[in-house]
Amino acid sequence: MSTARPKQAKDGEPTIIGWREKVSLPRLGVGTFSAKIDTGARSAALHATQIERDEFHVTFVLPLSRRNHHCRLPLKGMRRVKSSNGQIETRAVVETDVRIGKITLRMDVTLTDRTDMGVAMLLGRNSIGHAFLVHPTKTNLISARKRKTP
Repeated sequence: MSTARPKQAKDGEPTIIGWREKVSLPRLGVGTFSAKIDTGARSAALHATQIERDEFHVTFVLPLSRRNHHCRLPLKGMRRVKSSNGQIETRAVVETDVRIGKITLRMDVTLTDRTDMGVAMLLGRNSIGHAFLVHPTKTNLISARKRKTP
């Protein structure tokens, strides 16, 4: 069985990534976890609970890897989003850095409860911009992989 390697992008060309990649949120101090790259979705969504906002900030809990990360970010705004099940929801929007492989992108991320979605983060086409092309059958093409020690 061969392991797929990412194609090296030439200057100005997008990097090829898998439909699922490991990401991190350095601004929030959150290490790697799986995110789904979904070109059918428009924006990015992050699993959050206990979302509370005031006029200027939003606080929330990011439950990952059996640990609750308590986060606070400036509130960028509110956005109406149609979810995959067709329901329209108004979500808090924050701006944060998302690291995929060695590439860090600053993006708007909506906060919502994704308990039943399988992965904590979804990255839509507008959030990844023109930086990447998504390979529909591969996963973790540019993510750091854990190495097994002998």
